[in-house]
Amino acid sequence: MPSIHPLGAGIGAEVRGVDVRALGPGEFATIYRAWLDSGVMVIPGQQLAITEFLDYSRRFGTLKPHPSKSTRHRDHPEITLLGVRKFRPDGSLDQAIYRRGAEDWHTDGAYDADPFKATQLYALAIPSSGGDTHFASGYAAHDALPDALKRRLAGVRGAFVYGGRRRSVALLSAEDRDRPPAFHKILRVHPETGRTALYFDPGKILYLEGMPAAESDALIEELTDRMIVPEATYSHRWRVGDIVIWDNRCTYHKAAGDYPPEEDRIHWRVTIKESAAGAQSLA
Repeated sequence: MPSIHPLGAGIGAEVRGVDVRALGPGEFATIYRAWLDSGVMVIPGQQLAITEFLDYSRRFGTLKPHPSKSTRHRDHPEITLLGVRKFRPDGSLDQAIYRRGAEDWHTDGAYDADPFKATQLYALAIPSSGGDTHFASGYAAHDALPDALKRRLAGVRGAFVYGGRRRSVALLSAEDRDRPPAFHKILRVHPETGRTALYFDPGKILYLEGMPAAESDALIEELTDRMIVPEATYSHRWRVGDIVIWDNRCTYHKAAGDYPPEEDRIHWRVTIKESAAGAQSLA
């Protein structure tokens, strides 16, 4: 059976002694439950073909191509290629690719009406230094909010778009840059664990519904300051062959964006949406 080892305080777990290509239903159920409990799951030492990575990823839910069409795998559109083509033809560094995910703490897919359940990465090439990914607990962020602020936010929805208030849409095709916002409760109950998390992304939120602009802006800044609880964080130092999956419903993450640009940091990435597969895996 899989061996589960905690990584951070209240976030993160590592699974040892498994080959994800050969997991039986009971073994996968153990992994899935540990992932729900920890928010971030690391499985090191895998050797996967791209179709094997996709097959394993589908056990968590439905795969959906990322809206950034320019970085999709040509033959497998469910795969986003991270870290490739970071140099332009003139030799200059494309910061949008090199620093992808490093600008702010965020959760993936809040701009979607059906927000992303999970994101999963598989490490193909890792630099000699830097390139870590940092994670933090949305449960801890919610629990640390003052009671008065929880009451103020009860039932309040945020309006989210891909580029947020800064309109950071360099990775999107022109036809995808003006989609209407998606609305989600800021205090959101996780559909599988029943726990409440602060569902928040300062880089994608436009405003808080039903509030004057000044009040909304001030509250967004306050939540940005409160969303990371240092005691509930985990930083992952990548190794080739690592699989890492995180639950976008209850965690935040950001890339360090600090590795030597002349070195490779390449991952396969998939976006996982809700499906019956998750619930069935726990049966």
